[in-house]
Amino acid sequence: MSHQRSTVALCLFFAAIKQALKLLVILCHRIIDETLEINEMKKKQVRRLARKKRIFAGAGRKKQRFSKGSGVISTAFSIPIPDKAVGEEIRIQAPADTPVQGEKRGRRRRPKHSGKRTEKWSVEDFAVDPVIDKSRFHDFDLPVSLMHGIADLDFKYCTPIQKKSLPDVLNGKDLIGKASTGTGKSAVFLIGIFARLLRERHTERRKGWPRALIIAPTRELVIQIAKDARDIGKYLPLRVAEAYGGTDYERQMRNISERPVDILVATPGRLLDFSRKRVVQLKQAGIMVIDEADRMLDMGFIPDVRSIIYKTRPKEQRQTMLFSATLTDDVKRLASQWCINPVSVETETEQVAVETVQQIVYMTTKEQKYLVLYNLITSEKHERIIVFANMKRDVKRLYDRLSRDGVNCSLLSGDVPQQKRTARLESFRSGRVQVMIATDVAGRGIHIGGVSHVVNYTLPYEPEDYVHRIGRTGRAGAAGISISFADEESSFYLMDIEEYIGQPMPCVQPAESLLRPVPRKK
Repeated sequence: MSHQRSTVALCLFFAAIKQALKLLVILCHRIIDETLEINEMKKKQVRRLARKKRIFAGAGRKKQRFSKGSGVISTAFSIPIPDKAVGEEIRIQAPADTPVQGEKRGRRRRPKHSGKRTEKWSVEDFAVDPVIDKSRFHDFDLPVSLMHGIADLDFKYCTPIQKKSLPDVLNGKDLIGKASTGTGKSAVFLIGIFARLLRERHTERRKGWPRALIIAPTRELVIQIAKDARDIGKYLPLRVAEAYGGTDYERQMRNISERPVDILVATPGRLLDFSRKRVVQLKQAGIMVIDEADRMLDMGFIPDVRSIIYKTRPKEQRQTMLFSATLTDDVKRLASQWCINPVSVETETEQVAVETVQQIVYMTTKEQKYLVLYNLITSEKHERIIVFANMKRDVKRLYDRLSRDGVNCSLLSGDVPQQKRTARLESFRSGRVQVMIATDVAGRGIHIGGVSHVVNYTLPYEPEDYVHRIGRTGRAGAAGISISFADEESSFYLMDIEEYIGQPMPCVQPAESLLRPVPRKK
């Protein structure tokens, strides 16, 4: 019995030693990694200092001038002077372009940086005829440089949300806006921010101290808002920066902390991280925009947003704008906490879905709908097509099948890394890829012009997602086409969608031309 106990104790002893050795190995690896990282940082710092010394040394050589008794005349070259010539009059023929002694050396003037103002522009260059019951951007007292950017984007008439919101936003009032995606709500707060910051140009601009803050729930939406801001404000002396997770941590940190920032567009998590590390200071932010507030609630970002808001100016000294596709009781409760006497503006949710988008529902089987989609892509006239599916695995299978059949398409889902996601969106935006297969990650907040068709390969589970999906086309009053498939599984969601948009969606059979089999490669 005692022999068995001693054996068990010995086994436990060796097991403990083995575990301790494992921990020791892990610790050694960590120490080695940290040491290598520190050495690499030191090497980079040494190289940086050496580069600076070379630059300063080169600048010092260029600044050398002739001094009495030095025996050397030095500019870009040196000429030794004989000893017997020291103190005597020496005449040296200078090159034609070298100034003689006593003349002022003319400095080589650099041409003034013209920036984007290559020629004088006036509002008269952007003529828009007045139309009854429509508002023009000319009707608002906007700075000329801001109107120049609006003219480049060819924004002639205001959308309903812009018409209702801009007067109050420009007057500095707090706002709660209920607007679906694609209604032009981003232009509302961007134009309002630009106009106010231009009026307050005397305010000191400091590194890492944004004057306006825009919070959005997703990286894609942050990137899109920042792009829209740069397009609208391309002729303004204001700087836009963004902060979002997933990539470019160091670059974003330097972009914010090393230069003055006027407008910062960010996701809550990355912004709170930068704020805690004192990369960014929010005490100067006098304008606060919360976009997609209902989605912030769904994604659990409200505690982070609340922490961010408390770091900005008090609400009595801050203009707060909150936009949401739905104004639930929770959203209204948040608005009452963060705003002062806000103006409430609403546009009908179904307005985008009903008035600007032609909706087609094809009754198909699960096997037929791929044929319809393939023939639609390959034979119908279109500019850009976004195909939505509910599940990531469905998106992947559809992408693989279309790729095998020779369709140049791109994949966008939550599994795609941020850098690849940004590159794929840019390829789709530029037209290099005309078909994108996506989950609802691209269903809200991504504005890509020229999307002619939206295809619901599988109908969404929630009616609101249907409106968000088809909002990718028919944006800001433009026409678009939405095609949905009602197969054995998806047809059950049609009734809820019809009730939500307030309009029946008649189902039709696809034409024979859309049911042609996929040609097989030889």
